[in-house]
Amino acid sequence: MRETAARLWQRWSSDFWRLFRFGITGTLSSLIHYGVYCLMFLYFNYNISYTAGYLVGLLFNYVMTTFFTFRQHPSKKNMAGFAGSHVLNYLLEIALLNLFVWLSVSEWLAPVLVMIVAVPINFLILRFVFVNRK
Repeated sequence: MRETAARLWQRWSSDFWRLFRFGITGTLSSLIHYGVYCLMFLYFNYNISYTAGYLVGLLFNYVMTTFFTFRQHPSKKNMAGFAGSHVLNYLLEIALLNLFVWLSVSEWLAPVLVMIVAVPINFLILRFVFVNRK
């Protein structure tokens, strides 16, 4: 019983700090993404602007997720998993963006709402990619 409690505590503790680091990484990536979106939206439509912001944020996010959030080194496996998860994430986000705009949410606010919905889903996908399950 005591060993089980110790294992549960260790797992919860590591997941808590991993989630905390994910929050920092996600916040910075989202700010970069939204900043690029706002800049691009001055000249292009919201889909092109969102995609440009997503790509810039994605590059930053991969470096931070690998080294800071999950404390690993780049590998073909985690790069492929990261790219795959973000293809799914991008499709989800662009669909949500268009849904929110269609529902008459401001094109300046819609990306913020998209991120609020998509970030928790993205964490679960990335945790699966980066954390080795035994």
